[in-house]
Amino acid sequence: MLHKFEASIHEKPSKLTPPASRLAMLALLTLPLLLLGCKSTPPPAPVATADATPAVTYPPRPTTSPAPFQVFHHGNNSFTLVVKEDATDDQISAVVWQLRDAGETRTFDKLHIPQKLVDAYGPSVAFHIYRGTKCAPEKYAPGELPCGGSYHASGDYTLDTHTNPPWENGVILHGEDRSNLWDADATSKAPSH
Repeated sequence: MLHKFEASIHEKPSKLTPPASRLAMLALLTLPLLLLGCKSTPPPAPVATADATPAVTYPPRPTTSPAPFQVFHHGNNSFTLVVKEDATDDQISAVVWQLRDAGETRTFDKLHIPQKLVDAYGPSVAFHIYRGTKCAPEKYAPGELPCGGSYHASGDYTLDTHTNPPWENGVILHGEDRSNLWDADATSKAPSH
């Protein structure tokens, strides 16, 4: 059939008017495309590629009680807190969440951290949590650092009170590895409780 169509193109003009012959030729050429293009089944679902960025997940708020802590030092817009050397990650995480609650409700006094001092340190205040006192002075001690040149805190909480809503970040630390406890840059805050 296609051979007859091609031959008819090279022959003398047909009795059809030029626009009608073009229309007929267009219809004959598009008919196979329409028939091949029509499918009765939907296309397969897209498959995730290896390039897709996995969603970041954060650990749930621990149900463990916070480790008891004491203020070891404060100055330069930061507080150094110490807990027992055998405090677990969950207990330190619970301390970070406890600090977050106090930051949101402005109740640091209940944790024996002067709220007026936290306010005076603004706009950004950092809380560094150490297991034991051995490495706790590393942020401010003159001379040689007590535990070497790297950072040895086990957890951090940072509060920026000059943003609306206040920006907060909480992490658990293991050497160079950081585990964020919530998305600090999210526009809606993670629930505190």
